[in-house]
Amino acid sequence: MGYIIGVRFRDAGKIYYFDPKGENIEKGKYVIVETMKGVECGEVVMSNRLLPDDEIPQPLKGIIRIATEKDMKTVADNREKEKKAFDICCQKIKLHDLEMKLVNVEYTFDGNKIMFYFTADGRVDFRELVKDLAYVFRTRIELRQIGVRDEAKMTGGLGICGRPFCCNTFLGDFQPVSIKMAKEQGMILNPTKISGTCGRLMCCLKYEQDVYSDLLKITPKIGAIVNTPDGKGNVVDVNLITGMLTVSLHKSMNAAARTYKVSDVTLIKDAQIKVDKAEFEKLKKLENN
Repeated sequence: MGYIIGVRFRDAGKIYYFDPKGENIEKGKYVIVETMKGVECGEVVMSNRLLPDDEIPQPLKGIIRIATEKDMKTVADNREKEKKAFDICCQKIKLHDLEMKLVNVEYTFDGNKIMFYFTADGRVDFRELVKDLAYVFRTRIELRQIGVRDEAKMTGGLGICGRPFCCNTFLGDFQPVSIKMAKEQGMILNPTKISGTCGRLMCCLKYEQDVYSDLLKITPKIGAIVNTPDGKGNVVDVNLITGMLTVSLHKSMNAAARTYKVSDVTLIKDAQIKVDKAEFEKLKKLENN
């Protein structure tokens, strides 16, 4: 058995686990730790938790120390340096006429590395830019190309629902979202209706997918043949949430379709929900990161 703590280095970022080294560290405290990027200061979002040895993530590094007032002053100073570094890098990008958009700048806690995050449509030759930045800042420079979803997570904003981006407020990791999910949830496959501000499929499509998947198991799909109290017919519309079906009866094909509860019909032959190939090719970019 051993204790671990969960540490986060940015708002809504991924949680990393560390050995508290015998310290009882409360949630909300800050700690100094060694990471792949270098020495960092992070917020404890999960206080000491006892786990069996086989459940402790490996390799598990220990904290260096609980952050002091001096450490927090260093963090604040780094935030100010990041703003200046952002402006300088933008000037250098313009000077080198590079097709890239700077998104964010991060100093490691010890100042031994500065990371510049950018987006671009393709590969960018930024070797001369790195040389310029290294000359200005006299430290290690890393340029990292990110996707539009990562850009939205870093910069934040308001979604079409009027609320702050989920990825910027509470989603630690991006969940896979597909065109098929939108189709199964009965959404109109219009890019403006199913994509977020980042231009990719809305993350919230994932939230209710399990519910829709369960409902689809017990609900005839559009095109299914069912037996109703009034005879056989084809399902022409489905409301998964209310459990209502609209059925065109075989014996009166020219008459208006009738509505039935799912519990009132018997399935004879089900249909499948398919995304048209041409439709998918048109929208598949929305699935990319």
